[in-house]
Amino acid sequence: MNNNTKNRPLSLSVISDFNLYDDMIYGRFVHYFFLSGFLLIVASSCEKFSGDQQIPAWLSIDSVYLTTDYYTQGTSSQNITDAWVYVDDEFIGTFELPARLPILKSGKHHIKVWPGIKRNGIASTRVSYNFYNPVEKDLKLAPDSTTKTGVIRTTYQTTTSFIWREDFDDVSLTLDTTGRSVAFIQRTSPGSPYTLEGNHSGMVVFDSVHDFFECQTHNEYTIPAAPVYLEMNFNISNPLTVGVFTYGSTTLYQSPIMTLNPTNGVWKKIYIDLTTTLNAYSGMTSYRVYFYAFKDQGLKQSMVLFDNFKLVTRKSG
Repeated sequence: MNNNTKNRPLSLSVISDFNLYDDMIYGRFVHYFFLSGFLLIVASSCEKFSGDQQIPAWLSIDSVYLTTDYYTQGTSSQNITDAWVYVDDEFIGTFELPARLPILKSGKHHIKVWPGIKRNGIASTRVSYNFYNPVEKDLKLAPDSTTKTGVIRTTYQTTTSFIWREDFDDVSLTLDTTGRSVAFIQRTSPGSPYTLEGNHSGMVVFDSVHDFFECQTHNEYTIPAAPVYLEMNFNISNPLTVGVFTYGSTTLYQSPIMTLNPTNGVWKKIYIDLTTTLNAYSGMTSYRVYFYAFKDQGLKQSMVLFDNFKLVTRKSG
C-alpha cells in the first residue's frame, strides 16, 4: 500500500456478498411476463371494438453491440442482455435479447432502444445502463408482420468519465498487491490461450504456497456525487471478491461488495455498482477498488484471469 495509507486506522465494514448465478430461467420469465401481459391487454381491448380486431405488429431485436474509441474508452466488450423499448417515447417494456415483441401500432414510428444490463450480474436487478446511449431508428410497422431493427450499435455517452482503466497492455500496472498477499499478478503471454484480447490479460496462479491474493488500485479516487460502476472481464476457477477501501480524514473502511463464482473456463463481463457502498459512511472522501481470493481448499492449483477494468462515472459540471 502507498505510504499515505499505512497509518490510517482500519474499521471493517462487511456488506453482504452477492453471488453471480445462472439466470436463464428468470430471464425467460421476464420476457414471457411482459408478453403475456401485453396479450391480455390486446384481448381486453378487442372487446371494445365492434368490428375490426386490432392485430399487433411485431418488432424483432437480435442484439445490441458496443462501439468504442479504444484509446480513450477501452474495450468494446459488453454484456448487454436486455432492450428497454420505447415507441414514440412511450415505454413498451423490457425484453431479454434476442427479442420479438408485439406493438399495437402501424405505419412509421420512432423506436428507441436503451441497452439493458444485469446490475452486479443479478437477474433480479435488471437496469438500463445509463452510461450507454439509446439507439434510435424510424421504422415502418405493419399488423401481423415482423419488422427487424437490423444491427444495433450503442456508444458511451459523452458525459461518461473513465476514472480508471487497466487492460494489462501498458508497460506498468495500475494495480498493487498488498503486503498480506502471497500470490501475485502476472501478465499472460502474447498469443496465450489465457489472453482475452490484446497482448496480455492479468493472471494470478494459486498453489499450496501461494494461497492468498489481494490487490488494490494504485491510486485513490475522489468519491463523486454520481453513480460509479466497475466494468470487468473475468475467467476464474477460484472465487474472487470485489470491494472498496473508502477513506476519510481519520478512518478507513474495507467493504466487500460481491464474490464472483468460478466460470468453468468461460470469460464473462460484469457491471458492478459501487455507488451505494461508496456512500455508506459519512465523511468518506476517496476510495480504492480492491480484489482478494483464497485458494479453494479442494483444488491443488487454481487461477484467476481478469482484463479490461473500467471505472466509470458522470463528468462533473
